[in-house]
Amino acid sequence: MGFGGIGIWQLLIVLLIIILLFGTKKLRNIGTDLGGAIKSFRSSMKEGGRTDEAKDEAKDAEKEKLDENPGNTINDGIAKDGVGESVSGQKQSAV
Repeated sequence: MGFGGIGIWQLLIVLLIIILLFGTKKLRNIGTDLGGAIKSFRSSMKEGGRTDEAKDEAKDAEKEKLDENPGNTINDGIAKDGVGESVSGQKQSAV
């Protein structure tokens, strides 16, 4: 018995049919592409975790700066002076 009631011989026959349909070169390319995609996904997942930590640290640092100068903020310390003016200027020029 093989996998889930499928025997070794049945698996070999299915593999042989797949090789006949696609060819070894096409299967090699598919395997390479799939491996590259998995590797890229893993590296981006690791990098994403690092980026989130860096964003949290940057937010904490920004909040500390804003706590030192509470008069230079809009909307509870989210944006600095001058940002609102440039945004409203962009809205007017876009209209």
